[in-house]
Amino acid sequence: MAPSATEPLPIASHIKEFVIQKKDTLPLPLAARARLEAAGIDLSHGYPERPAKPLFLDDAISIRNEDRPHIDAGARADKSKSALLSAAKEVIHLTKNIGTEIVGLQLKDLTDQQRDELALLIAERSVVFFRDQDITPQQQKALGEHFGEVEIHPQVPHVPGVPGVTIIWPALMATERKASFRQPGGASRWHTDLVHEKHPAGITHLHNDTVPTVGGDTLWASGYAAYSKLSPDFRKIIDGKYAIYTSAHTYLDRDNTEAGPKHIERIHPIVRVHPATGWKSLFVNRAMTKQIVGLDKAESDVILDYLYHVYESNVDIQVRFKWTPRTSALWDNRITMHNASWDYEGSEPRHGTRVTSLAEKPYFDPDAPTRRQALGLDDD
Repeated sequence: MAPSATEPLPIASHIKEFVIQKKDTLPLPLAARARLEAAGIDLSHGYPERPAKPLFLDDAISIRNEDRPHIDAGARADKSKSALLSAAKEVIHLTKNIGTEIVGLQLKDLTDQQRDELALLIAERSVVFFRDQDITPQQQKALGEHFGEVEIHPQVPHVPGVPGVTIIWPALMATERKASFRQPGGASRWHTDLVHEKHPAGITHLHNDTVPTVGGDTLWASGYAAYSKLSPDFRKIIDGKYAIYTSAHTYLDRDNTEAGPKHIERIHPIVRVHPATGWKSLFVNRAMTKQIVGLDKAESDVILDYLYHVYESNVDIQVRFKWTPRTSALWDNRITMHNASWDYEGSEPRHGTRVTSLAEKPYFDPDAPTRRQALGLDDD
């Protein structure tokens, strides 16, 4: 389908067969509108903007389907992180294993050295929070570009004129799939982002300009700590194993359109190593890990279900964060899972913008230590 002069195009010029997505008419929350207008975002053609969606699976797979170099920002940082930490008014570790809040810094004002040190802090603490941020979508994208190639999604809505800054707006998601108390759906399940990419997600930066007064917390779980919850003998079973990971969104098989929607699939190691810390992390999630390569499905299901259980049931490797307006969370998808609570049931608006920086192609190193081993803690 050919678009008109005012209609969006696919994100890749080689895609010729696509679907023009719907125009949304949902009223923006007031705080979100004020932020976007102050940033000079043109809302006159509607909000958000949706790219033309690729129709066929092979076109979707072809997007970013090549090996690319990635130099991790955290790997080039000063290990003391003194430029970042000395500039903060306060550094609050929210739990022993995961989660840190930085007080008194504006993300938009960080120097390149501080950005590198922030990437290392995220790699060590998994997720880092900054409240009271004055940051535009454009500045949010610029920070993401420092961490890596910013992912531009082939069908997820984004801020008009700023592809790569996607919209996290549960009320908008509910216009496509109705949410309920029993089936909240969407981000209200344990997952990590963009595992179907050849180079999956590294750091994600979510800035929430609008949040409910009660509820709407987000939880993160540590992949470092989840791996250390496994017995040394069980680690040997999964070390070096690979699994099939799937996309959240679907496309049609060009050669068999009647077969129904198909997911993009990629193969990655189920234990990976973070290039900045050198620590091993469990890299599976219930939403998008399909099967361990080389095992029968029944065998794979038993092992994967146990691994999901380790992530999801051990509260000592999780952090639960209560949002306030204008808060940013930056987490590393290589070493975490997250889950957004929908306990407010849409009774109040929630709106944010998200930028995800892609990272290296996942790899496993049998000689890499665990986080606990690297910190001199008991790990057997």
